[in-house]
Amino acid sequence: MPLKNIVRELKEMKDDIGGVSRRGIEVKHRSSRNRSLIAPDVGPFEPMQEGQWANLPPELLLDIIRRVEESETSWPARAAVIFCASVCRSWRDIAKEIVKTPEECGRLTFPISLKQPGPRDAPIQCFIKRDRATSTYRLYFGLTPSEDKNDKLLLTAKKIRRATGTDFVISLVADDFSRASSTYVGKLRSNFLGTKFSIYCSQPPNDVGVQPKTPQSRRFRAKQVSPRLPAYNYVIASISYELNVLRTRGPRRMNCVIHSIPVTAIQEGGIAPTPTSFSQCVDDKSPFISISKGKELAADFSSPNLSNIRVSEQQFVEALVLKNKSPRWHEQLQCWCLNFKGRVTVASVKNFQLVASVEPWLNVPASEQEKVILQFGKIGKDIFTMDYRYPISAFQAFAICLSSFDTKPACE
Repeated sequence: MPLKNIVRELKEMKDDIGGVSRRGIEVKHRSSRNRSLIAPDVGPFEPMQEGQWANLPPELLLDIIRRVEESETSWPARAAVIFCASVCRSWRDIAKEIVKTPEECGRLTFPISLKQPGPRDAPIQCFIKRDRATSTYRLYFGLTPSEDKNDKLLLTAKKIRRATGTDFVISLVADDFSRASSTYVGKLRSNFLGTKFSIYCSQPPNDVGVQPKTPQSRRFRAKQVSPRLPAYNYVIASISYELNVLRTRGPRRMNCVIHSIPVTAIQEGGIAPTPTSFSQCVDDKSPFISISKGKELAADFSSPNLSNIRVSEQQFVEALVLKNKSPRWHEQLQCWCLNFKGRVTVASVKNFQLVASVEPWLNVPASEQEKVILQFGKIGKDIFTMDYRYPISAFQAFAICLSSFDTKPACE
């Protein structure tokens, strides 16, 4: 049977196969353009091994899924890989073995890809659409926005103003921002002045489970929170903007400390944490997590500047620090400029490029120190580009870019 016929038959028969759980992966075509085409990973709801497709010989099954994965390299055709993974347990296990991480292949497939580091060589290029009326920000995969209403939606954030600051709640879909939902990914929280931000993730750093040592937060009723999902947020990064009330220091200056990534990740052969699945439960084996006010879980940092993260009683690992690349003054244009290589076309105070802040003892080549890890810039009204690479993930990059949208009266 030709490959295209196999994929087409999978799409037509997926509703009749007993392996698809309606409470797990959702693979149906959605009429709303606001829905993400990435289906959430199957967690506690395991599909049953039923149907004729579950009884295929392993060799044939491996060949089919490999051919589908290699032929469908871009979206929306790459949704065929999701269809294969949603047939039954054996199909999903094979698909997860064949599909590589973004670091290895430069592709985004399953939702966990959004929390895995990007490729080392060429960055993954995305764009953000801002909706001022609803205070939402949508991250799409691709070079530039198209006229197609079914652009590849990756993440969505909703801005919520509070008396003491601002929250950006991040979700896999565009219409559900509840922390009790399985589509909740994390959030970004600012202080009152909008100069300091904390990035919270829905799962523990380095994919380590955490058992709270104090009574559970009563922010949510027991019936609201799934017993399989953690009801806490975990601090994975901190962002700070330098004060610049009179604009005497030029453009914005920012520093970002990624607590969940060691600085050695940018060295040759360095490794950044790469989660393989979303956490479904918590335990008491975490060596470095502590409770903060019973609501948020934060890493136990050893220094006031939050530059170190505790991994054991005797060992400390310095966290990765990103700083914005200094622009140069253009005499003819009379403005500050950065080389975005054509990815940014509109001047804006929000535009930035982030590079690693490296200490001399790391012996990192100068070429690596100048390599842009994340760049963000404006290309039109309420449309911005976002390009990221190893060692940060799409979720971390999106959260950092969201900090640029918040009002900063003390910085500009």
